[in-house]
Amino acid sequence: SWQRCQVHFLRNIFTTIPKKNSKSFREAVKGIFKFTDINLAREAKNRLIHDYIDQPKYSKACASLDDGFEDAFQYTVQGNSHNRLKSTNLIERLNQEVRRREKIIRIFPNQTSANRLIGAVLMDLHDEWIYSSRKYINFDK
Repeated sequence: SWQRCQVHFLRNIFTTIPKKNSKSFREAVKGIFKFTDINLAREAKNRLIHDYIDQPKYSKACASLDDGFEDAFQYTVQGNSHNRLKSTNLIERLNQEVRRREKIIRIFPNQTSANRLIGAVLMDLHDEWIYSSRKYINFDK
């Protein structure tokens, strides 16, 4: 299985509902993803779907929530030290850096040279993350 970015998943759900008069629904959906126990989160999701599925303006959002919930909740985050794993921002930033450096070179003579560039980018970012005073994830706790 794979982890779906919870931030993007919530954004996708919220685009299917009207902005007006939907604050309680939005807060309830956000509240589901604050649980650290997947069983409690499932119960909250089922209650929310039961409460809102009959309302036409929320039916598509409820279906999206039900369909993608398990993928978005693959990693149950326990504590604040790992809360960054809910998002794919780290991977997106990595891809952005590879693309930025790739645009400078434009054409690679072979696949090996492209692999070397990607490897160099990964090594640079690894060193940056290891020696930075700001830790992305704190494993000491």
